[in-house]
Amino acid sequence: MSSPVPIIDLEPWFAGSAGRAEVAARVDDALRGAGFLLITGHGVAEELRAEVRDLAKQFFALPAQVKARYAVAVGGRGWIPPGAEANGYAEGTPTPPDLKESYSLAADTPTGVPDIDREWFPPNVWPSEIPRMRTVVGEYLRQMHRLSDELLAICAVALGLPADHFAAYLRHPTYGFNLNWYPPLTRLAPPEPGQFRIGPHTDFGTVTVLDRESGLGGLQVYTLEGEWVDAPFDPAALTVNIGDLMARWTGDRWRSTRHRVLPPPVDAPEEELLSLIFFYEADHDAIIESFPPPIGTTSYPPVVWGDYLRAKLAAISVG
Repeated sequence: MSSPVPIIDLEPWFAGSAGRAEVAARVDDALRGAGFLLITGHGVAEELRAEVRDLAKQFFALPAQVKARYAVAVGGRGWIPPGAEANGYAEGTPTPPDLKESYSLAADTPTGVPDIDREWFPPNVWPSEIPRMRTVVGEYLRQMHRLSDELLAICAVALGLPADHFAAYLRHPTYGFNLNWYPPLTRLAPPEPGQFRIGPHTDFGTVTVLDRESGLGGLQVYTLEGEWVDAPFDPAALTVNIGDLMARWTGDRWRSTRHRVLPPPVDAPEEELLSLIFFYEADHDAIIESFPPPIGTTSYPPVVWGDYLRAKLAAISVG
């Protein structure tokens, strides 16, 4: 079966040419079908992506007692240790804890309102052992924020709306960023039945931008035909999908597609992978209502983004 995930070149969009409409139409088709796409022409330099990955690997190679200084619960800023998260629970699928470690960062530009900033925009925590991480990863976050804003402009045009339609919900948005390390089988106990590097789930927010590595224990997506298939890989491309919030927003015009990361493969016990995952969201107090027909086909009750996110993070936390 051929892959359901298309590769779309964004260069015509950034060139501001007549090709913008074609890019938006292809994105609409991808999100109606696969819910995933690969993008090239995104403008994020390979050198920056490689340096972020190298610095992340340096952190995960630190002794456990050093990483423990930065340990936080799911939703915090710092190191999320093994056994802390089980993403399958977000969709109601009980699974053993995910076979990964994460270093988690998030939006940290304060609003000036102490209660809001304490919950949604506290300062990020940067490991002192990796001094360049703050500068390099900080630049990567800025570029991901810029790219995600552009992706939402493409989404608006794909829906037949003005390009700046979503900007009103992104005046001071939240976002999350995970550096996910998937250790090799040689570093783990044998996986339990039904245990994955990341269990089957859908994402929570608007758009997710993923920079991943190819591997046997890699990303799979769930097709409309009810099959798990390997996502295609292109080293120059970034992988994009939408989350539950955007699916609700579009009244199920677009799919928040289930996906998972396979367990470490028995026939490649040394395989380790590292993913850079930017979860773009919305203003914490944004009220999201489904678009009516002809855009949407399902009318969901309005949700406040911050309330919705709290419930999802609580569902995937172990213990």
